[in-house]
Amino acid sequence: MDTPTFQVKPAIVHPLWLRLCHWLNALAMLIMVTSGWRIYNASPLFNFSFPNELTLGGWLGGALQWHFAGMWLFGINGVIYLLINIFSGRLKRKFWPLSPRELISDFISALRGKLAHNDLNHYNTVQKMAYLFVMIDGIILVCSGFVVWKSVQFPLLRELLGGYESARLIHFFAMSGMVGFIVIHLIMVALVPKTLLAMLRGR
Repeated sequence: MDTPTFQVKPAIVHPLWLRLCHWLNALAMLIMVTSGWRIYNASPLFNFSFPNELTLGGWLGGALQWHFAGMWLFGINGVIYLLINIFSGRLKRKFWPLSPRELISDFISALRGKLAHNDLNHYNTVQKMAYLFVMIDGIILVCSGFVVWKSVQFPLLRELLGGYESARLIHFFAMSGMVGFIVIHLIMVALVPKTLLAMLRGR
């Protein structure tokens, strides 16, 4: 008589709350970046503008409405993500310790296309730094965005950022950093498709 075999399901890599935060953040960033480009085009900081086909809102007023909607989604979702990470201990468990030697080694491996992704439960040092950068960059985006939006209501924040025009520059470069991360993130997902599956189904 054959002994019944039981198939063990793979362990959960990303819990449901993390997946929800990830996809809500992706939606918020898509709304904010594309509407932000339309807002930028109305008063450019530099001698270029973004193609209207890549922007959201149709006109300045519409872009501002989309941007504010995305702002609340991004802000509330970000606060929930950070609080759960901090109080669950995940932030410390997943992102520490950080080793400069491992960072250099992993970065060289990444440039050579040899960075290992065998264990999705474990972040290599490049991933740790990238995700920590996104968290800090997101905070900078929110703070500088408040100054650009309500400069008079946030005088201390405005002064800390060097004034209104300085806050606009900071907001632009923080946005550029976020877009750069997204591009690299999408390339890495294309190279390692199982990371997308884990973010969709948890395993």
